[in-house]
Amino acid sequence: VSLQLKQLFWTIATSMQSLLLSARVNGLKSIRRKTQPRAARFLYTRKRNMSAIPLLNQLDAQQLDVELMREPGFSIDQLMELAGLSVACAVAAVFSPPSRILAVAGPGNNGGDALVAARHLIHFGYIVDILYPKRPNKQLFFNLVAQCENLNVPFIDSIPENADEKYDVILDGIFGFSFNAKGGIRPPFDKVLGDMTNCNVPIASIDVPSGWNVEDGPVSLEKSERLKPLNPFMLISLTAPKLCSKYFEGEHHYLGGRFLPPSLGDKYGLTGLPPYPGTSQCVKLPSICNEDSKGSL
Repeated sequence: VSLQLKQLFWTIATSMQSLLLSARVNGLKSIRRKTQPRAARFLYTRKRNMSAIPLLNQLDAQQLDVELMREPGFSIDQLMELAGLSVACAVAAVFSPPSRILAVAGPGNNGGDALVAARHLIHFGYIVDILYPKRPNKQLFFNLVAQCENLNVPFIDSIPENADEKYDVILDGIFGFSFNAKGGIRPPFDKVLGDMTNCNVPIASIDVPSGWNVEDGPVSLEKSERLKPLNPFMLISLTAPKLCSKYFEGEHHYLGGRFLPPSLGDKYGLTGLPPYPGTSQCVKLPSICNEDSKGSL
């Protein structure tokens, strides 16, 4: 009897050990199954947050421009030169020389950026024409025109009918972040924008596609409903992307204007902007909107 009891006890003990070992193995597998997806979701969430790009509304964009000239003490021609250089570098990153470019300049600072970019593109080896239908009566803009004329850049009166064959890209520098869409588009720019939308040449817009609402994007214009909104192939945001860039569906979105002091970047919540690589004057941005974060790409 004693021998039989010992054998029974051994059998029970062995069975319990096997059950415990099996439970431990299954438990570890269960823990791994629960842990791994959670870790993957965490990494995915971090990746999405890291890719979010801060955007500026119209008022902040205007105020930041004022502060750049007040606190660091930039002059308007300094900012225009740096902005125009970054625009030229972004265009050069997408279109190889000697591409044929039509720079369309508006009456304000965005037009000045286009003139500076045109000058640099000439030095980069591109073929450039300029359309500048309404010129401000200011020495700064007289100088920009003279600098281009000294490089023998042709100034034309209108977009030619054969623009599709003549140009590889149109540089849109008509209106910037001060544009008020409620007022419509006045002559001569209503015709200019109409000609731009009717041709098939890729458009590279500076900061804000001309005619777009700075915050709401390609909305219909109350006094210019016959005009179709621009659908640019490329967007070059300056200092920081504006809210309207959420609606940009083109192939290439770049950031330029490498002059933002860290103090102003902190003040306007722009610390999430990507760093410029090396000595580059522009950096490519993601074009996918991050819907989890309002006001971010």
